Amino acid sequence: MRRALGASEEGPRGRGERLAGVSCPVRLLFHRPRIPNNTGSTMRLSAITGAELHLAGPLGFSMDDARLRRAGLDYRDRALATVHAGLEDAYAALLPARVFAFTAHARVRYTDIAYAPGDVLLFGSEPSGLDADVLDDPRVTERVVVPMLPDRRSLNLASTAALALYEAWRQLGFGGAAQ
Repeated sequence: MRRALGASEEGPRGRGERLAGVSCPVRLLFHRPRIPNNTGSTMRLSAITGAELHLAGPLGFSMDDARLRRAGLDYRDRALATVHAGLEDAYAALLPARVFAFTAHARVRYTDIAYAPGDVLLFGSEPSGLDADVLDDPRVTERVVVPMLPDRRSLNLASTAALALYEAWRQLGFGGAAQ
């Protein structure tokens, strides 16, 4: 874990040189995550891809939660993770950048986006997703969806983040990957 709970130090901004050392230069942003296992799994994803993971509070768990540690395994300390007090603090650290809000209530598929270094992939909490005020925020570039069968509510947060991140990284040439 790079930052302690509530730290909200300034991270890479936009598409500048501070992203040069990051393997996957697309950032994940979880707004009010509630399930520690999903966040732990995504911390592992961060460590594996080199992508930054930003958590905008309030969180529904402690960063010392055993379930978070178990899901992150020994990758937790390699994750590029930052905890922010709230969404505004996260935006202050991440913007300017394009923000893609993932929601079941969108028409643009995540595979139809041409991702660029510095993009932010924004996800809501597990039980309810992103609130309308977050989706309507003018800083959100586009609402995007991962296609599902009809009458299904949503995918698991960590699974959705992995799908989206790997699509963006694929488009950007898997920079820094071993294979």
